[in-house]
Amino acid sequence: MTADRYSHLLSPLDLGHTQLKNRVIMGSMHTGLEDRFWQFPKLAAYFAERARGGVGLIVTGGFNPNKKGWFYPFSGLFNSRLDVMNHRKVTEAVHREGGKIALQVLHAGRYSYHPFSRSASAIKSPINPFKPKAMSTKEVEQTVKDFAHTAWLAKKAGYDGVEIMGSEGYLVNQFTALRTNKRKDKYGGSAENRRRFPVEIVRETRKRCGDDFIIMFRMSVIDLVPEGSTREEVLALARELEQAGVSLINSGIGWHEARVPTIVTSVPRAAFVEATRQVKEVVSVPVVASNRINDPDVAEDILKAGKADAVSMARPLLADPDFVKKTEQGKADEINTCIACNQACLDHTFQLKRASCLVNPRACHETELRYLKTAKPKKVAVIGAGPAGLSCATVAAERGHQVTLFDQAGEIGGQFNMAKVIPGKEEFHNTIRYFSKRIENTGVTLKLNTRVELAELEAMGFDEVVVATGVLPRHPGIPGIDHPKVLSYVDVLRSKVQVGEKVAVIGAGGIGFDVSEFLAEHPRDGEQPLPEWMKEWGVDMDGDSRGGLVETQVEKPVRQITLLQRKTTTLGKDLGKTSGWVHRATLKSRNVEMLPGCSYEKIDDAGLHIKIGDKTRVLEVDNVVICAGQESLRELYKEEAKNFHLIGGADLAAELDAKRAIKQGAELAASL
Repeated sequence: MTADRYSHLLSPLDLGHTQLKNRVIMGSMHTGLEDRFWQFPKLAAYFAERARGGVGLIVTGGFNPNKKGWFYPFSGLFNSRLDVMNHRKVTEAVHREGGKIALQVLHAGRYSYHPFSRSASAIKSPINPFKPKAMSTKEVEQTVKDFAHTAWLAKKAGYDGVEIMGSEGYLVNQFTALRTNKRKDKYGGSAENRRRFPVEIVRETRKRCGDDFIIMFRMSVIDLVPEGSTREEVLALARELEQAGVSLINSGIGWHEARVPTIVTSVPRAAFVEATRQVKEVVSVPVVASNRINDPDVAEDILKAGKADAVSMARPLLADPDFVKKTEQGKADEINTCIACNQACLDHTFQLKRASCLVNPRACHETELRYLKTAKPKKVAVIGAGPAGLSCATVAAERGHQVTLFDQAGEIGGQFNMAKVIPGKEEFHNTIRYFSKRIENTGVTLKLNTRVELAELEAMGFDEVVVATGVLPRHPGIPGIDHPKVLSYVDVLRSKVQVGEKVAVIGAGGIGFDVSEFLAEHPRDGEQPLPEWMKEWGVDMDGDSRGGLVETQVEKPVRQITLLQRKTTTLGKDLGKTSGWVHRATLKSRNVEMLPGCSYEKIDDAGLHIKIGDKTRVLEVDNVVICAGQESLRELYKEEAKNFHLIGGADLAAELDAKRAIKQGAELAASL
């Protein structure tokens, strides 16, 4: 039945000299383990687990072909024979598990975080403090050789192929787009000249590595920046890459500096597959779809409709290394679905921290966080079925402990049950579904609608008691805080209390932004329809505008909202690095007024009285929604008892942090 349901996804892909066992490619994602050779055993374990899970082809994080292409000083460089032995640790680990692996070759260009960066032209990136120098013609020609040399070294190290990074605004992409290529030599000017650099890289790589080597080119199928490539220029490049000798063309979507979201959770699933389909129509080599494909049914539908020949998934395989195996075994409902939050993967990468995954803290920590079977099973109570409690209970039960999970609510999920109703966060439903299945499979005894007392816990004779009771909303000491106009975020998101047309939201952390988005948008069932999303962000994949950009069209907001905070810094400054700007842009497009530096004088029939500097103002609102932090709920915790443990919000009630909660729960369970 599974073979029929996913017949396209699970079918082999013939590349001529070799075959991929299915159509799932693990897309490149920088983990931080690539940058230090002594971390390669951990990198090998990380990739081996994905190979064991059945992925058809793995692509590494980017390795630089020369020092000027570094992400930052001393990042992952592969240009010497001395590096070959270290890389063999990775390739041999993958091959032992029956997998295939390609090394991504990436020159950062003007995205390099060092003062000697190079680009097609001396044009500074808006997201980088360093202005690059324009490469000379000889430098360009040498860089072509450097790419091919790294590919040749990769073959010596046992890699099955390479992926040449030609998208996301990195160096190769900087040559193909007018935005960054103002050259007057043979590599600039006409579209044909701007294509010369990537085409020469592919041709030289094929020449150096021979016909029995996979060359995948990650091509920007839509740039999503002003002065980006037109659709015709994209298709022309695809044709030339095929002639130059690529084995596959992978889809890259947008530049890092693009002001259109491409990977955050609010982007509809498979949003950009139409751009991939257009490329597939003009070449005969396999074409790979990418971005926001995190479900086997979505992937199967893409392949069945002939829009691509394979699908690339990076973060979904961080979230669940057994994605393919579970699909093959008819256990798709057991997949730990990527929710596209970026909090532990991309946000970590851009902070130069090791990547991981919010819903799977073992990702990139496979040798350190291990769920080994226990030799001494214990009787464990976990109080609270939010993210921390769910993580702890299921890992402990997987290890062989006898676990009882209590919650006073009628459903599992805790704070996730509020997050899932926020527009663009519908993926959180999947995490709750995953944990529900995990409870069933690991044998956790679940007791909902149960408010347990300390005396009861002690009478039941538990060896370990884990308090994961979460938080309560904090009520700031504002005069009039008990006025009927005042609501908490729980009233709005969980209790669905009716909210007026004019609203003030106090507190501009993640919850304040979420509540503002929830109140500003029209209610809908499921994710935002793709045509509506495309209009809102000004994307057109059918026209021939540069970068695929057109004028935005945003629906009128449902309410008039003012978002306030005490801090004088920019609202949303502390939100995630890769997703915070999307939330800020969304609220701005919905005409949300954002006020920093506020002191709250009082709340009365007239509304919310505030003071900013020496100026007072009355916000004549129907409701004031309080999102001003939380307080830990830990009444069941016995600090003096060594067998009592605090995790999640009960341990630390700072801005709600599911990443920390799930990780803390798993680590505690692994140590019991």
